[in-house]
Amino acid sequence: MILFPAIDIRGGNCVRLTEGRFDQETVYGHNPAAMALRWQEAGAEYLHVVDLDGALAGKPANLAAVEEILKTVNLPVQLGGGIRNLQTVELLLAKGVRRVILGSVAVRQPELVKEACRLFGAAIVVGIDAKDGVAAVEGWGISGGMEATELAKRMAAVGVARIIYTDISRDGTLSGVNAEATALLAEAAGIPVIASGGVKDLKDIREVGRVASRGVEGVIIGKALYTGSLDLQEALQAAKGGEAAC
Repeated sequence: MILFPAIDIRGGNCVRLTEGRFDQETVYGHNPAAMALRWQEAGAEYLHVVDLDGALAGKPANLAAVEEILKTVNLPVQLGGGIRNLQTVELLLAKGVRRVILGSVAVRQPELVKEACRLFGAAIVVGIDAKDGVAAVEGWGISGGMEATELAKRMAAVGVARIIYTDISRDGTLSGVNAEATALLAEAAGIPVIASGGVKDLKDIREVGRVASRGVEGVIIGKALYTGSLDLQEALQAAKGGEAAC
């Protein structure tokens, strides 16, 4: 199981939103690259980076901050937020991003996702962000009008290698990860899924570990790391079945 420390960038700062609401923002740092280095030094294996301004604008808006992260750490980075065309995908991969996360286009332009998978293979990840089981688009502000499980099946059918599933109602709330819904999505799609939203403490890491055999390959951790309710080194130990998992 892979743990992905999250770095959400807005206005060049490291922030966290509550339930995806841009009017519920907390700033945790002014240097995303320094934050990335902090997580690398704590033992992270992979980083999850989101360009929040890009998600709203429909195109990358914090490229300078992303490039600085890539220069600062030696970790693979998966990046989402405002990636809506093949040219942007190609640009980001050329800059050193390991995986590119497609969100809104998965609902609105499935043929583009299919072509991206043909061209870039496993570098393409689809982010399915849902509230009450229904996918949301445009920075989570608009309903996509499709059940998350149905969207997951469609994405698997066009060649997507993995999915990130975020329960919007739990994101940034520290209310607990929705491991069961994530596992059901993975089973429906038949491809690996990464859980996101609501992680608070080691209990949540264990919950994800329990559904790993059902296709859940990892979990994204955001606010819990920034508030201190979860220590990354302890979480990594728990994910590997160490003493902290007992």
